[in-house]
Amino acid sequence: MALLTIRDALNEALREELKRDENVFIIGEEVAEYDGAYKVTRGLWKEFGSKRVVDTPITELGFAAVGVGAAMAGLRPVVEFMTWNFSVLASDQIINHAAKMLYMSGGQFNVPIVFRGPNGSAFQVSSQHSHALEAMYSNFPGLKVVMPSTAADAKGLLKSAIRDNNPVIFMEQERMYGMKGEVPEEADFTIPLGVADVKREGTDCTIVARSMTVPLALQAAEKIKEEFDVSCEVVDPRTIKPLDIDTIVGSVKKTNRLVIAEESHSFASVGAEIAYQVMDTAFDHLDAPVKRISTVEAPMPYAKNLEAAALPSVEKIVEAVKEVCYL
Repeated sequence: MALLTIRDALNEALREELKRDENVFIIGEEVAEYDGAYKVTRGLWKEFGSKRVVDTPITELGFAAVGVGAAMAGLRPVVEFMTWNFSVLASDQIINHAAKMLYMSGGQFNVPIVFRGPNGSAFQVSSQHSHALEAMYSNFPGLKVVMPSTAADAKGLLKSAIRDNNPVIFMEQERMYGMKGEVPEEADFTIPLGVADVKREGTDCTIVARSMTVPLALQAAEKIKEEFDVSCEVVDPRTIKPLDIDTIVGSVKKTNRLVIAEESHSFASVGAEIAYQVMDTAFDHLDAPVKRISTVEAPMPYAKNLEAAALPSVEKIVEAVKEVCYL
């Protein structure tokens, strides 16, 4: 196993797919000569040249449209948004074109395209740069939505996303780019989309977490085991759509309790959807109401202490587990 940061795991995935398939290319702001705003594309422009790693003007709608057209013509573009916050400007191309082209063309045009970049909060980037947009994109048929939480998942899932024949929304987390983890060194390591992963096994309470809340949930599980001898199972869906609800329900049937930790706001969130699906299929297995931990219903504040108060935390997850376990 190689020990890589999530940033370097993503870089390896891109490099390997650029080598494997001449139809793959990267397009976005500062992805080439500057090596990417977060250095995920470091070294790729020098290695593959300006036709495979393409810098663009600051025009998200424009380069997203170029990507969609290229995908319809048979190429496999990877479109980088400097952050998913800016994807709102390109959402017409993502929602009205990439997501719907296969359906509206009667199956004549696949759109094999990956839109990727950092999603959610960063470090004091305030209200306009801290959106967690997975619930919005998950709401549209035609889009797959992926959110890795480890270096291995980042590499394996991105390679699968690039090979998929449909548009994939690939959401990373800026706070996690420097986090390290073991990554298999096998020649063609991939992870299939739509398969959840049990990050920690347990018997008393299920915590469903994704992206940034996975390491928080794992810390909370260790803390509550030490303080209250409660065994928590941590399930990471990894792919939000299609959602591996069977793995989540299987865990709930074992533990009989469910806490969902997510960085997005709670109203109409992915957590709300998971809670409904668990209620619909495993209601009789629940020994307590489902508890959700989300970012507070307010624009993200700039002040460091207020930002921390707004976001999910280890302490908030511990309190939620205590509540569903009646401790």
